[in-house]
Amino acid sequence: MMSAANANNVVVVGSGLGGYTLARELRKKDPAVSITIVTGDGGESYGKPMLSNALAQGKDVSALVQKSAAQMAADLGATLLTRSFVKEIDRQGKTITVTGPDGQPRPLAYGRLVLAIGADPRPYAVPGSDNVRIHTVNDLDDYAAWRDGLRPGLRVLLVGAGLIGAEFANDLALAGMVPTIVDPAPWPLGRLLPQELGAEVAKALEGAGITLRLGRTIARIEPGLAHLDDGTAIAFDRALSAIGLVPRTGLASAAGLAIDKGIVVDRRLTTSDPSIFAIGDCAQTEAGPLPFVLPLMAQARALASTLAGTPTDLTLPALPVAVKIPALPTVVCPPPPGMAGEWRITGTGPDRKALFVAADGQPVGFALTGNHIGERQAMARDMPAILA
Repeated sequence: MMSAANANNVVVVGSGLGGYTLARELRKKDPAVSITIVTGDGGESYGKPMLSNALAQGKDVSALVQKSAAQMAADLGATLLTRSFVKEIDRQGKTITVTGPDGQPRPLAYGRLVLAIGADPRPYAVPGSDNVRIHTVNDLDDYAAWRDGLRPGLRVLLVGAGLIGAEFANDLALAGMVPTIVDPAPWPLGRLLPQELGAEVAKALEGAGITLRLGRTIARIEPGLAHLDDGTAIAFDRALSAIGLVPRTGLASAAGLAIDKGIVVDRRLTTSDPSIFAIGDCAQTEAGPLPFVLPLMAQARALASTLAGTPTDLTLPALPVAVKIPALPTVVCPPPPGMAGEWRITGTGPDRKALFVAADGQPVGFALTGNHIGERQAMARDMPAILA
């Protein structure tokens, strides 16, 4: 039976960037605390954002691994349970049920429990998709399956022209493959960019050898052939869906924790149970889910301080995001969802600057392409904080 070393031991579920950053920061602040990390994958440390540009950088799966699970356990002074899944949280008994590689469920006690379990790829289904392998890439295991067999000349169908779809398409094109993106939006990065900048990104992607079928959806699909809603068809050798993520809330919901779009947390990343916390893609802060690296790391650092005995509220300044599309360097600092206002755009051609001004005249977001991306930090200083 697995058991707790003391009443304050910390159990972290998830070994992604959030889970490992939390454990690292906590260990710095409290050399004595017992830390156990439970992860469904192999426990390797790697940079998840690197998955969408690894081909262009000449990195295979092994080269993406920064440290092995054994190295991470040693560095963190933690117990690491790999290929292990949490099936249940017993809040009253302060235990989780963990099923390891042998398939046997065992209880693991916790003093404080941190859910850093991320998000799942948004399901994609059209008529015929049950008979076609449509990959998603959400972790290193997914990437290994996706990467296997990729070679120059392959025709690759990508569903989704958002940030991840655009990044993967550019990476595939640089590696000599022939990508086609299908998306109902009229321009790439449609939720992040105004039309003028989106149109420049589209031109750049097309110039890089990527076919864009925008304003279109897949009506049905069969092995090697996607039929669009306008009656045309796209032949493909591999397919990848990149239509977004859905926070993993099932485990928390089953335990009776408050759930909305994600696992609801307060400014100290505490769930509706004072002994359970959540960070990263699975968590919903006052600002909503924050599916980017910098907010995740800020959450991990704040929570580490709280767990080490210094209660710390999460604060987040404006955090611009660099989109990894070498065809046209792009930076976005999106305005709050649903904010009324207008984009004000300057520049010409691929070198554009867009400022989103709210109805009260205050700038609350921006987007930059080409030569203007060097202005990101200066512009970010003028933006309102995400969480002050």
